[in-house]
Amino acid sequence: MTTSGPRKAETIYHCALELLARDGYDDLTMEAVARQSGVNKTTLYRWWPSKDALLAAALTVAAPLRISIPDTGSFEGDLTALGLEIGRLLTAEDTSPIVTAVLSASASRPELASVGHRFFGDRLEREQVIFDRAVARGEIPAGLDPALVVDLLAGSLWTHLVLRGEGFSESYVRTVVGVIMHGTRSRTA
Repeated sequence: MTTSGPRKAETIYHCALELLARDGYDDLTMEAVARQSGVNKTTLYRWWPSKDALLAAALTVAAPLRISIPDTGSFEGDLTALGLEIGRLLTAEDTSPIVTAVLSASASRPELASVGHRFFGDRLEREQVIFDRAVARGEIPAGLDPALVVDLLAGSLWTHLVLRGEGFSESYVRTVVGVIMHGTRSRTA
Protein backbone atom coordinates (compact mmCIF):
# COMPACT_ATOMS: atom_id res chain seq x y z
CA MET A 1 0.00 0.00 0.00
CA THR A 2 1.14 3.55 -0.57
CA THR A 3 2.46 5.64 2.27
CA SER A 4 -0.23 8.22 1.55
CA GLY A 5 -3.80 7.64 0.58
CA PRO A 6 -7.10 6.77 2.15
CA ARG A 7 -7.28 4.02 4.76
CA LYS A 8 -8.94 1.67 2.29
CA ALA A 9 -6.42 2.31 -0.51
CA GLU A 10 -5.63 -1.37 -1.08
CA THR A 11 -9.34 -2.20 -1.30
CA ILE A 12 -9.89 0.69 -3.71
CA TYR A 13 -6.98 -0.43 -5.89
CA HIS A 14 -8.23 -4.00 -5.91
CA CYS A 15 -11.73 -2.91 -6.90
CA ALA A 16 -10.47 -0.59 -9.64
CA LEU A 17 -8.33 -3.34 -11.16
CA GLU A 18 -11.09 -5.92 -10.84
CA LEU A 19 -13.53 -3.62 -12.60
CA LEU A 20 -10.95 -2.83 -15.28
CA ALA A 21 -10.45 -6.52 -15.97
CA ARG A 22 -14.17 -7.26 -15.95
CA ASP A 23 -15.62 -4.22 -17.72
CA GLY A 24 -12.72 -2.78 -19.70
CA TYR A 25 -11.24 0.69 -19.60
CA ASP A 26 -14.11 2.54 -21.29
CA ASP A 27 -16.73 1.24 -18.85
CA LEU A 28 -14.61 1.73 -15.73
CA THR A 29 -15.93 4.68 -13.72
CA MET A 30 -15.00 6.31 -10.47
CA GLU A 31 -18.64 5.79 -9.39
CA ALA A 32 -18.36 2.03 -9.90
CA VAL A 33 -15.07 1.92 -7.97
CA ALA A 34 -16.63 3.90 -5.12
CA ARG A 35 -19.68 1.65 -5.01
CA GLN A 36 -17.69 -1.61 -5.12
CA SER A 37 -15.07 -0.49 -2.61
CA GLY A 38 -17.60 0.98 -0.19
CA VAL A 39 -16.12 4.48 -0.12
CA ASN A 40 -17.59 7.81 -1.10
CA LYS A 41 -16.92 9.08 -4.57
CA THR A 42 -15.63 12.31 -3.01
CA THR A 43 -12.94 10.29 -1.20
CA LEU A 44 -11.75 8.91 -4.51
CA TYR A 45 -11.61 12.34 -6.12
CA ARG A 46 -9.83 13.78 -3.09
CA TRP A 47 -6.94 11.36 -3.66
CA TRP A 48 -7.14 10.79 -7.44
CA PRO A 49 -8.53 13.45 -9.80
CA SER A 50 -9.41 10.90 -12.51
CA LYS A 51 -9.69 7.22 -13.22
CA ASP A 52 -6.31 7.43 -14.99
CA ALA A 53 -4.67 8.73 -11.81
CA LEU A 54 -6.37 5.99 -9.78
CA LEU A 55 -5.28 3.32 -12.26
CA ALA A 56 -1.72 4.63 -12.27
CA ALA A 57 -1.58 4.29 -8.49
CA ALA A 58 -3.32 0.90 -8.50
CA LEU A 59 -1.06 -0.56 -11.18
CA THR A 60 2.04 0.61 -9.35
CA VAL A 61 1.27 -0.54 -5.82
CA ALA A 62 -1.64 -2.98 -5.77
CA ALA A 63 -0.73 -6.31 -4.20
CA PRO A 64 -1.64 -8.57 -7.15
CA LEU A 65 0.68 -6.66 -9.51
CA ARG A 66 3.65 -6.36 -7.20
CA ILE A 67 6.77 -8.11 -8.28
CA SER A 68 9.72 -8.82 -6.10
CA ILE A 69 13.07 -7.69 -7.38
CA PRO A 70 15.23 -10.82 -7.35
CA ASP A 71 18.74 -11.07 -5.96
CA THR A 72 19.98 -14.53 -6.88
CA GLY A 73 23.66 -13.59 -6.98
CA SER A 74 23.92 -13.58 -10.77
CA PHE A 75 22.55 -11.53 -13.64
CA GLU A 76 21.30 -14.66 -15.41
CA GLY A 77 19.56 -15.86 -12.24
CA ASP A 78 18.00 -12.44 -11.66
CA LEU A 79 16.69 -12.24 -15.24
CA THR A 80 15.27 -15.74 -14.98
CA ALA A 81 13.52 -14.93 -11.71
CA LEU A 82 12.22 -11.66 -13.18
CA GLY A 83 10.97 -13.53 -16.26
CA LEU A 84 9.15 -16.01 -14.05
CA GLU A 85 7.49 -13.11 -12.20
CA ILE A 86 6.44 -11.49 -15.48
CA GLY A 87 5.12 -14.84 -16.71
CA ARG A 88 3.13 -15.20 -13.51
CA LEU A 89 1.55 -11.77 -14.04
CA LEU A 90 0.61 -12.68 -17.60
CA THR A 91 -0.91 -16.05 -16.73
CA ALA A 92 -2.27 -15.96 -13.17
CA GLU A 93 -6.03 -15.95 -12.89
CA ASP A 94 -6.10 -12.79 -10.78
CA THR A 95 -3.62 -10.74 -12.83
CA SER A 96 -3.84 -11.89 -16.43
CA PRO A 97 -7.11 -10.06 -17.21
CA ILE A 98 -5.76 -6.84 -15.67
CA VAL A 99 -2.47 -6.89 -17.54
CA THR A 100 -4.16 -7.90 -20.78
CA ALA A 101 -6.78 -5.14 -20.47
CA VAL A 102 -4.17 -2.45 -19.85
CA LEU A 103 -1.74 -3.54 -22.53
CA SER A 104 -4.37 -4.32 -25.17
CA ALA A 105 -6.33 -1.11 -24.71
CA SER A 106 -3.29 1.15 -24.49
CA ALA A 107 -2.74 1.28 -28.24
CA SER A 108 -6.02 3.08 -28.91
CA ARG A 109 -6.44 5.02 -25.68
CA PRO A 110 -3.83 7.72 -25.02
CA GLU A 111 -4.97 8.13 -21.41
CA LEU A 112 -4.45 4.47 -20.67
CA ALA A 113 -1.18 4.43 -22.59
CA SER A 114 0.03 7.20 -20.30
CA VAL A 115 -0.88 5.09 -17.28
CA GLY A 116 0.99 2.14 -18.79
CA HIS A 117 4.04 4.30 -19.45
CA ARG A 118 4.12 5.40 -15.80
CA PHE A 119 3.60 1.81 -14.65
CA PHE A 120 6.45 0.42 -16.75
CA GLY A 121 8.68 3.39 -15.97
CA ASP A 122 8.23 2.71 -12.26
CA ARG A 123 8.97 -0.99 -12.78
CA LEU A 124 12.13 -0.24 -14.73
CA GLU A 125 13.34 2.11 -11.99
CA ARG A 126 12.90 -0.67 -9.43
CA GLU A 127 14.57 -3.24 -11.70
CA GLN A 128 17.61 -1.01 -12.23
CA VAL A 129 19.27 -2.57 -9.17
CA ILE A 130 19.53 -5.88 -11.06
CA PHE A 131 21.67 -4.17 -13.67
CA ASP A 132 23.69 -2.16 -11.16
CA ARG A 133 24.64 -5.35 -9.30
CA ALA A 134 25.52 -7.14 -12.55
CA VAL A 135 27.78 -4.26 -13.62
CA ALA A 136 29.46 -4.28 -10.20
CA ARG A 137 30.06 -8.03 -10.51
CA GLY A 138 31.51 -7.56 -14.00
CA GLU A 139 28.79 -9.66 -15.64
CA ILE A 140 27.55 -6.98 -18.05
CA PRO A 141 28.99 -3.79 -19.51
CA ALA A 142 28.06 -0.51 -17.85
CA GLY A 143 26.51 0.75 -21.07
CA LEU A 144 23.96 -2.05 -21.42
CA ASP A 145 20.48 -0.55 -21.74
CA PRO A 146 18.22 -2.03 -19.02
CA ALA A 147 15.07 -1.05 -20.93
CA LEU A 148 16.23 -3.02 -23.97
CA VAL A 149 16.91 -6.13 -21.91
CA VAL A 150 13.61 -5.93 -20.03
CA ASP A 151 11.78 -5.25 -23.31
CA LEU A 152 13.34 -8.37 -24.84
CA LEU A 153 12.38 -10.46 -21.82
CA ALA A 154 8.88 -9.11 -21.24
CA GLY A 155 8.10 -8.70 -24.94
CA SER A 156 8.99 -12.27 -25.75
CA LEU A 157 6.82 -13.50 -22.89
CA TRP A 158 3.91 -11.28 -23.97
CA THR A 159 4.16 -12.57 -27.54
CA HIS A 160 4.55 -16.20 -26.49
CA LEU A 161 1.84 -16.27 -23.84
CA VAL A 162 -0.75 -13.72 -24.90
CA LEU A 163 -0.45 -13.29 -28.65
CA ARG A 164 0.39 -16.89 -29.53
CA GLY A 165 -1.49 -18.51 -26.64
CA GLU A 166 1.40 -20.82 -25.80
CA GLY A 167 1.78 -22.31 -22.34
CA PHE A 168 3.97 -20.80 -19.67
CA SER A 169 7.05 -22.73 -18.67
CA GLU A 170 10.26 -22.12 -16.82
CA SER A 171 12.03 -23.75 -19.75
CA TYR A 172 10.83 -21.02 -22.11
CA VAL A 173 11.97 -18.30 -19.71
CA ARG A 174 15.40 -19.92 -19.40
CA THR A 175 15.70 -20.13 -23.20
CA VAL A 176 14.87 -16.43 -23.60
CA VAL A 177 17.30 -15.48 -20.85
CA GLY A 178 19.96 -17.62 -22.53
CA VAL A 179 19.52 -15.69 -25.77
CA ILE A 180 19.72 -12.39 -23.88
CA MET A 181 22.83 -13.56 -22.01
CA HIS A 182 24.49 -14.55 -25.29
CA GLY A 183 23.84 -11.04 -26.58
CA THR A 184 25.26 -9.38 -23.48
CA ARG A 185 28.35 -11.59 -23.57
CA SER A 186 29.02 -10.71 -27.19
CA ARG A 187 28.96 -7.01 -26.21
CA THR A 188 31.65 -7.54 -23.58
CA ALA A 189 33.91 -9.64 -25.81
